[in-house]
Amino acid sequence: MLLNLAGRRLCFDLLGPDEAPVVCLAHALSADMGVWAEQVGPLLASGWRVLRLDMRGHGGSTPGEGDAYTMSELARDVVAVLDFAGIERVHFAGLSIGGMIGQTLGLEHAHRLHSLMLCDTAPANIPGGKNVWDERFAAIRSAGSVEPLADATMDRWLTPAFKAAQPKRWAQVWSTVAATSVEGYVGGGQAILHFDVRDKLSAIDMPTLVVWGDEDPGTPPEGNAFIADHIPGAQRHIFPGARHVPMVEYSDEFSGVMLSWLGRQKL
Repeated sequence: MLLNLAGRRLCFDLLGPDEAPVVCLAHALSADMGVWAEQVGPLLASGWRVLRLDMRGHGGSTPGEGDAYTMSELARDVVAVLDFAGIERVHFAGLSIGGMIGQTLGLEHAHRLHSLMLCDTAPANIPGGKNVWDERFAAIRSAGSVEPLADATMDRWLTPAFKAAQPKRWAQVWSTVAATSVEGYVGGGQAILHFDVRDKLSAIDMPTLVVWGDEDPGTPPEGNAFIADHIPGAQRHIFPGARHVPMVEYSDEFSGVMLSWLGRQKL
């Protein structure tokens, strides 16, 4: 489905019965809603309604004007979809920048959330800071494509063992990364570059679960642990051997953790 918003298009997918509780899924930078493909079936089978969104400039969503987003703007995009779909509150799960959007929703739009599941994310800009982003932005602007970043991205996201075991799924994810718009990647990267809620996390007042892979080089374990340590009452789960997208590589275990968590929050 599409929402026309301020001259741009937001793409989202809403599955399941109208009366079911809603879980909203937000993806990583240079991914799209397809990163959650392995969770859709189990969630629907367990009685959930599933809302997945493509962030600005990703998947079916257009980037809009400019290439510098803020996390608050990206959070308001989620709220706009909820308003359009007539959904008052959701259980929110976000991966990487999606988890940063989740933290922002928890701080700025808490009344729209029942709970948070923050996945392989961070409370502030990624390690390496501005230099990392400047190098990435220069590479993709020069090429007119995000493809130059795709191989390194996949190394951060999935292990060589997964590539060997599931080459078709690996290729799907690689293609999604490479097909991300330059504007969307730069805009999201700018939002991450200027993101820092470390001194605000204690104000998040809702059930929260933080999960991460213990071999994630993109949003390292210490940042995830910081979030879990500073959101009051937050729980945590660690996926041994996983990198940045355990919902793909460790899909059965991840879905089990997600369903157990959501089941305890179900209203």
